[in-house]
Amino acid sequence: MNLFRTVLRPVGLIGAALMALVATAHAQHAGYRTFTLAGEPPTTVALFYPTAAPDRVVPMGPWLPAVAPGAPASDAQLKGLILISHGTGGTELNHHNLATRLAREGYLVAAVRHTGDNWQDRSLIASGRYFSERPLQLSRVLDALLASPEWGSRIPTERIGAVGHSAGGYSVLALAGAQAEAQRSTQHCAAVQDDPGYCSLAKGAAVAQAPGMPAAPAASAAAQATQPVSVPDRRIRAVAALAPMAVVFTPQSLAAISVPVLILMAEKDAVLNGKYHGGYVAANLPKAQLSTVGGAGHFAFMAQPTFPLPSAAGDAAANPPGFDRAAFLPALESQVTEFFADQWR
Repeated sequence: MNLFRTVLRPVGLIGAALMALVATAHAQHAGYRTFTLAGEPPTTVALFYPTAAPDRVVPMGPWLPAVAPGAPASDAQLKGLILISHGTGGTELNHHNLATRLAREGYLVAAVRHTGDNWQDRSLIASGRYFSERPLQLSRVLDALLASPEWGSRIPTERIGAVGHSAGGYSVLALAGAQAEAQRSTQHCAAVQDDPGYCSLAKGAAVAQAPGMPAAPAASAAAQATQPVSVPDRRIRAVAALAPMAVVFTPQSLAAISVPVLILMAEKDAVLNGKYHGGYVAANLPKAQLSTVGGAGHFAFMAQPTFPLPSAAGDAAANPPGFDRAAFLPALESQVTEFFADQWR
C-alpha cells in the first residue's frame, strides 16, 4: 500500500491550479449533454466528452460547469470511459469539475443521477434494495453506452473506470467486487462511539422520510437487507473512492479486489470517520493507494456550490475553517486523472 498523508497548503494549491490551467490551455474542451436511460423510474445521465468546440461557464442551479452544451464530439480516439457516482441525495453535477477535466484529457465521462437517491427523490433509501441497486444503476449505464451506436465502438473496453464519493464510493467499490453485509452497520454503531456522523445519520434514516428531510442510506438498507450483496462488474478496470462509505463491506471481499483502487480521505470528515471507512478498505486491501487530504471536510471532493446546500450531513457548500476547496480541486482533478492514466499507459 502506498500510504501517505497529503497536507495541502494554499501556496501549493494555487501553484497546482496554475499548472493545471497551463496544462489544459491547448487541450480539447468539454462537451456536455444528457440522456435518459429507460426504466421505472428512468435514470438521468450527464455525458462529458472531448470536443473542439469552445466551452464556457454555464450556470446550472448551484453549479457552474465549464462546458460546451450539445457540441459535437471530437473525432480523436477516446482514452477511456469513466463512470461517476455521487453521494446520497446528490446530482449528476456534484463532480462536474472532475468530469470536465477528464473530458478535456480525452475521456468519455458518464455522471449518473442515481434513481431513488438524488436531491429530488430518496425513495431507494427505504426500498431494501439500496446496496444492490445503486451499483447496478452504474452497470446499466455502462450497458447502454457500450450498446450505443455513437459511443460503443469508440470506448476502449480495457479502459473503463469509476469514481465515487461517499455512498458513491460504496457503489464503485461494490462494482470492484466488495460485498456488503447490511448488519455490519448496526453492529458497528453499537460497538463504537467515534463515528457519530455516520451513526446519527444511520439512526435517523428510518424516520427522516418527510419531504425535505435527507437521510443516509446505510441504516435504512441495513435494517432491511438480510443477505450479502455481491454485484461485481468485471468490465470496471480501476476505481477511485473519495471519502467512501465502506464499513458495511466484508474484509474478505475487500482483500479479494483485483483492480487498482485509489482511496482519498478527508482529515476533518465529520460524516464518515475515515478509519472505519476509507482506512478500513485500505487496511484490508494493502495494494490500494491511500492518501488523506489535510484540513478537508467530507464535501471537499465535490465541486464548490454557489449557495448553501443543507442536508442531514451538514451544508455541502461549507468547508472547515482554513480549508480552501476551490484551491484544492485542481489538485484533486490531477490526482484522479493521473491515477487512471497510470493504469493504462
